[in-house]
Amino acid sequence: MKWIILSLYSLAVFTFISSCAVNPVTGKQELMLLSERDEMNLGKETDGDIIRQYGLYEDPKLAAYVQEMANRMGRVSHRPHLAYECKILDVSVVNAFAVPGGFVYFTRGILAVLNSEAELAGVMGHEIGHITARHSARQYSRAQLAQLGLGLGSIFVDSSIVTGLAQLGVGMLFLRFSRDHEREADDLGVEYASKAGYDGAALARFFESLEKLHPESDRSGLPGWFSTHPSPENRIPAVRNKATEWQQKLNQREYRINREGYLKMIDGLIYGDDPRQGYVAEGVFYHPILRFQFPVPPKWKVNNKPSQVQIVHESGEALILFLIASETSSRDAVRAFVSKNNASVIRTETVQVHSLPAQRLLADLRAQTDVYRVLSYFIEKDRKVYVFHGISPMNRFQNYGRIFESTMERFRELTDPKRIDVRPDRIRIQMVRIPDTLENSLLSLGISKERIKEMVFLNGGDPNQWLTANSLVKVVEKGR
Repeated sequence: MKWIILSLYSLAVFTFISSCAVNPVTGKQELMLLSERDEMNLGKETDGDIIRQYGLYEDPKLAAYVQEMANRMGRVSHRPHLAYECKILDVSVVNAFAVPGGFVYFTRGILAVLNSEAELAGVMGHEIGHITARHSARQYSRAQLAQLGLGLGSIFVDSSIVTGLAQLGVGMLFLRFSRDHEREADDLGVEYASKAGYDGAALARFFESLEKLHPESDRSGLPGWFSTHPSPENRIPAVRNKATEWQQKLNQREYRINREGYLKMIDGLIYGDDPRQGYVAEGVFYHPILRFQFPVPPKWKVNNKPSQVQIVHESGEALILFLIASETSSRDAVRAFVSKNNASVIRTETVQVHSLPAQRLLADLRAQTDVYRVLSYFIEKDRKVYVFHGISPMNRFQNYGRIFESTMERFRELTDPKRIDVRPDRIRIQMVRIPDTLENSLLSLGISKERIKEMVFLNGGDPNQWLTANSLVKVVEKGR
């Protein structure tokens, strides 16, 4: 027995040593259970999950613009051989993030807040820095060791680790980087932006704006910047100092900012929630594109994601989930749901919901030690199957059953032109004709006093900033 333990211990030590890799940024050996190929495979799998859950923003010109910036930053990075892909997510929250293998994501919300091409370069370099320094891959390696233990449970390192991590899906977006990782990504963002010919200090200006705005998560459920990017101490002066260091080291004649070019590129960008993808008004959820509506229970919170609508009771003990099934008939959708979730069927029946054919299902689902009761409606409309799931603990279901039914049975076709013909708010770029402060210039353009603070933040956050004649500023054109 002692011989076996010593042999396994030796194998564990060997695995530990063989799992060390050279960090491309620092040049130091570090524990790494993911190979570069593993990183790329993990990134590809996660990319599909991210796009399905949050959706892409449809603007080919803007998408090509941010992709070109990713290419530029990637070429001067510590891992220039990676094929960096940058995509714009159709959500209003202010955030950007990266996953291993070269995948970078900007929300349209953060593009609305940025105020120059140099700021875009700095943030892009920051996110690519997380990839080149292998921050996420290191987190996964440590998490794997913490879960399995560095010893008998983890001495066999193979592709099953990657399979397990891939199951996290978009959960990896909610991993919080350490402040040391953020500091390193800041330094790399400044370095890459400077090497690409941009003013690296613009990243500090972005952080100044962000601290004044302090964005939180939106109804899509995607977290805001500070949820995933904790601020290291003295972040802004440290970024400025690093920018000065790189400018002295590179000794170029000038470093680009290109505020006007960037602002012209985001002219027309959707700002805030897009009502065409679904909105709540007077207690009813409307979807103008898919042409349906249903009531929302009073005081229940709505999270509207591209893949599903979540309606949560204020106590957190009941949920209505609304989505579109992959099946083409309601009966097939019921069978698939029961099979996939190993549901215990109490009752199923054929019904009609406002003349639409449907299936009604009452079932129990067991999750570890708890049992949940689920009332589901599978409704056929326009060759799609729309699905409601009303879920609560079995012993609390009687408190919510009628609310579930009332919501689901009032699903119907949307025909009201006023609810269909809606438009989102958009960023519009306007020119200031005479020299003045940012605040006065915005007031002269018709911005109301109620929205002036928001518009000042959108333009950099300093109401007393002096603007010269013919300067460009961002305003918001009201939609619906």
